[in-house]
Amino acid sequence: MASFSSSCFLLCTAILALVSCQALSSDPGPLQDFCVADNSSRVLVNGLICKDPKAVTADDFFLAAKLDMPRDTKMSKVGSNVTLINVMKIAGLNTLGISLARIDYAPLGENPPHTHPRATEILTVLDGTLYVGFVTSNPENKLFSKELRKGDVFVFPQGLIHFQFNPNPYKPAVAIAALSSQNPGAITIANAVFGSEPMISDDVLAKAFQVEKKTVDWLQAQFWADNHN
Repeated sequence: MASFSSSCFLLCTAILALVSCQALSSDPGPLQDFCVADNSSRVLVNGLICKDPKAVTADDFFLAAKLDMPRDTKMSKVGSNVTLINVMKIAGLNTLGISLARIDYAPLGENPPHTHPRATEILTVLDGTLYVGFVTSNPENKLFSKELRKGDVFVFPQGLIHFQFNPNPYKPAVAIAALSSQNPGAITIANAVFGSEPMISDDVLAKAFQVEKKTVDWLQAQFWADNHN
């Protein structure tokens, strides 16, 4: 009987640990109808402090984002422009675990390899053609890729390196992406590796990429611009 009770306790503990792990792996869930972010608060929490519900208005859930309007891609060295609508743009997104982005691609433009540490992404092409893909974690590093056309949808799992490229040399492309976090974050691989401040030692990068240090020095001397707005 004691053995059965002990086994039952261990099983229950394991289940609770699994449930807790799942609960903590995404944005904090709402415990009320909404928790509009109070951006004036100086209190630091995992997320943002709630505004007094009595002070909440419809404007806390609204943004005149003009997502129907094309964005400028000419100033981007990679030929893309990401317009992110997250909790910093709409305070009402706080604790709701979702955000949105419009992505404009110039002909032959790309949204370069990057990750979202806190979100899965689902992307749909509104116009044009995109070659997209993501790479799995070590040791396989398997590439899953697809060419998308207008109306097609593709999913990028949370935390995995992924990209989008417009293969058309004459026509731009546009996509809309939804992300499963109020603040998904973005780490552009090239920017993070070669454009960090302070710089990563060229000895480290030369060894990691198996190239000469002068190649690393040249890469670090480039201007690593951000295509997010």
